[in-house]
Amino acid sequence: MINNDRGQSLITKYVWVIDTVYRRRKITFNELNERWLRDEISRGVELPKRTFLHWRDVIWDMFGINIVNEKCGEYRYYIENEEDISRNGLRSWLYDTLCVNNALAKSQSIKDRILLEYVPSGQIYLQPIIEAMKENRVLNITYHSYWKDEENNFDVQPYCVKLFRQRWYLVARSTYSYYYEKGPRIYSLDRIKQLHATEETFEMPKDWSAQEYFDGCFGIIADQSMEPQTVKLKVSAGHANYIRDLKIHETQEEIERNEEYSLFTLFIRPAFDFQQEILRNGEDIEVLEPLWLRQEIAGKIQRMWNKYRADNDGKFV
Repeated sequence: MINNDRGQSLITKYVWVIDTVYRRRKITFNELNERWLRDEISRGVELPKRTFLHWRDVIWDMFGINIVNEKCGEYRYYIENEEDISRNGLRSWLYDTLCVNNALAKSQSIKDRILLEYVPSGQIYLQPIIEAMKENRVLNITYHSYWKDEENNFDVQPYCVKLFRQRWYLVARSTYSYYYEKGPRIYSLDRIKQLHATEETFEMPKDWSAQEYFDGCFGIIADQSMEPQTVKLKVSAGHANYIRDLKIHETQEEIERNEEYSLFTLFIRPAFDFQQEILRNGEDIEVLEPLWLRQEIAGKIQRMWNKYRADNDGKFV
């Protein structure tokens, strides 16, 4: 009998089951087994039903994804809490990440034809930070500030972590009274030079929510003094296709569309990182409203133009 687990990760098999059921929406065990045998993951060995039922329990415990049976008709299996995979959140990110890892793990023969994006090494601190969050334990960190170009050592209370643009960030509150009163601050993990959990613990504020803290934010800048507001964008027809498929923000709505352009609205805090996103899209996106934001973007463009405009002899640099 072939040892089907040799050299293979059970995680890979769990992800295969989740992905297969998710893609089919509803599937009988026989259909699942047929697909299993057609995939190289099976190594030609059928999936026993008892094993599958055990894996269902493990998938629920590990991922919080509940695969249930119709208990009538064709007795098909489906994911009961499918919306947890479809929408943003930890389960969605975890599912997507594992599916990608699964695909890459089975593609070693063409690894030189798969190019990945560089991710800074800050994630080495992710695990100890998460462990400290679970225990509400104070962290001691040595942090290098880009703005001051210096390193400082201090203690913080870790509130949450967030992934944005291939970088992990820590939202934490300083234990020092002066900075504590100013509320949580954001630290990039790739700027942390040293980190360890202390013996000191803290009580997580009952009225603090990571979701609410970043409500209306584009990225990582959570300017609590700036209220979310409606932003109207005019996007060239060709570029509109891209932001339809990959929204700038979850509140994005298309309110007008023609052959030349589309109009989109977003309910967002238009802070610095959002303004940088607008500029990144160049002439394809124009801010129409609010007026102050349009003027702010125009001012940045003007200052950029001043750096490139013609010199005193009328020649472009």
